Amino acid sequence: MGASTYNNSRDVVSRRRALSVACALAAFFFVPTHAAELQVASFADLSLEQLANIEVTSVSRRSERLSDAPASIYVITNDDIRRSGVRSLPEALRLAPNLQVARTNASQYAISSRGFNNSIGNKLLVLIDGRTVYTPLFSGVFWDMQDVMLEDVERIEVISGPGATLWGANAVNGVINVITRRARDSQGMLVTAGVGNRDDSAGFRYGGAFGETGHYRVYGKSQDLQNTRNAAGVSFPDGWQRGQVGFRADWGQDSRNFTVQGDAYSGKSETRPTFGPINVSGTNLLARWNEKFSSGSDLRLQVYFDRSEREDRSGFQGNVDKYDIEFQHGIPLGAHKVMWGGGYRHARDDVPSTLPASPLIALVNRFVPPARTLTWENIFVQDEIRLNEKLDFTVGLKLENNDYTGWEKLPSARLAWKPESNQLLWGAVSRAVRAPARLDRDFNLVAVGTLVPANFPPIIAGGPYFESEVATVFEIGYRAQPSDVLSYSVTAFRHNYKKLRSGMPPPAFIENKMSGIENGMEAWATWQAARAWRLSGGFSTLRQHLGIDPGSRDPTGPIALGNDPDHQWMLRSSYNFTEHSEFDVMVRRVGSLPVQAPGRPVQAYTAVDARLGWRPSRNTEVSLTLENLFDSEHAEFTTANLYGRSVFLKLLWRP
Repeated sequence: MGASTYNNSRDVVSRRRALSVACALAAFFFVPTHAAELQVASFADLSLEQLANIEVTSVSRRSERLSDAPASIYVITNDDIRRSGVRSLPEALRLAPNLQVARTNASQYAISSRGFNNSIGNKLLVLIDGRTVYTPLFSGVFWDMQDVMLEDVERIEVISGPGATLWGANAVNGVINVITRRARDSQGMLVTAGVGNRDDSAGFRYGGAFGETGHYRVYGKSQDLQNTRNAAGVSFPDGWQRGQVGFRADWGQDSRNFTVQGDAYSGKSETRPTFGPINVSGTNLLARWNEKFSSGSDLRLQVYFDRSEREDRSGFQGNVDKYDIEFQHGIPLGAHKVMWGGGYRHARDDVPSTLPASPLIALVNRFVPPARTLTWENIFVQDEIRLNEKLDFTVGLKLENNDYTGWEKLPSARLAWKPESNQLLWGAVSRAVRAPARLDRDFNLVAVGTLVPANFPPIIAGGPYFESEVATVFEIGYRAQPSDVLSYSVTAFRHNYKKLRSGMPPPAFIENKMSGIENGMEAWATWQAARAWRLSGGFSTLRQHLGIDPGSRDPTGPIALGNDPDHQWMLRSSYNFTEHSEFDVMVRRVGSLPVQAPGRPVQAYTAVDARLGWRPSRNTEVSLTLENLFDSEHAEFTTANLYGRSVFLKLLWRP
């Protein structure tokens, strides 16, 4: 498809989206006033005490109150997402003050926790409803392939710090757990449509019941992102169109219940010179069984299949099939709460080489061999011991096996003290690893073309002896709610890294000859300033001291490991004018990036976003979101792509 034809098709899609919003708005003004009432509870109506009692599962793989969780965990609620006006999962993650989120083009992001942020970030574990979504190619996430119906997200649990004992290798610096609502909590019809100068979107969901205890929902959504621009104002061909459909079904009682859910998606970028468009597609299917026994023990068994296909002739591409099965068993034994379990994952990929940009001489990405099957096995045990009514001690160990380095040991210990019911002081020490991926062992960057000798060696080659990267992490944190209107959390941490990824002058092998320490602090607070006005904010600081080990010939040093600001902060204001209208403002400040191309630094920036929402009836909501109000444009990760002001009008209707 030619560029002009593709742009014409995008214009048609945009006009259709605009028409759909206009029709929906017209329908609202003429629908009967006895339409079904909104059935979703709003977190805006909850007190700070009720928010502290939100049940989370990511810290200990069992349900516990947020105020009792001994970890640096931040929860993004459904109402946070709604009132922010964000339209994608990566943008929703900006609401967590313990994450670094930087947009790299129209659809891709660099997202990390506690540093090492880059476009192939590999030290952050991401789960969507229990399904691990990182790719075995580089242990990171293709964010343009991950999406959910944001209106059906119950919460997003963001843990900064290691979670390897329970979640395995690659949960080195954090865990993101996206949890959608049960089908019974998303019944009826929902229609969304929105138009803006930077993007358009539309969505549909319907939920119903079956049998005596069963509920289901089905959904579909689409999004159209416009091209970004560079500093010269030239459009960069990274516009994106994406569609996704899916379903979820739940049935059973609290003591025994089952879940089956799945998604299918496809996406396409604008056509690029020489390399054409990026095409992605995928499907997944998950089944889960939960059982609670009369003895107080519980059991969970989960299996899923995930297939992803990616065609990117200038970057990473290929097909990956993943099969995963895991179980866990919780056993109460007096003062002990024992959790144990295990799992097995099987992945097969087929990765073709990228396309040469020139017939004379060009650099090409290859994986050798192009197809490989990898497996991972694990077993874990964790014991939470009640020492007295105010003191808990948790110790755990996970053993995980991979095809590259064999068995890895992932221990942790946590101590939690509650001097009062509204205070928690905790400390932890953990060992986490980032196991080798295909990029570390099998990747080759080679020169090809008529001017290149036939046996010219690779410029960069995967290291045949590349080992796991290792982190030993020390944390101490304090969480409190000193009054009915104020709550806060603060955590200090120190990471000791060994065997970090490094290289050597070309022809280079990837090695493990970098190490160092990382210190930092992260904190956030919420203040109910008035009955209709809530303020929240957070900040994080990071200091890295990394260097090459003796004997290393790495030509670049730590700058290749990530590009992280030394500080960032945010402030959010949520105000309800009336029962039917609300106004939200978020201010974000991100420090400059230390790794800068000559003459093209990525400067610090301040972004101000605002949203005005109006609910003319209980089944209808209209909102206007303005982004980057006082900043004409700024860079976030590279200066090749700049992001400016945007306006987005959205209608949400529950007929």
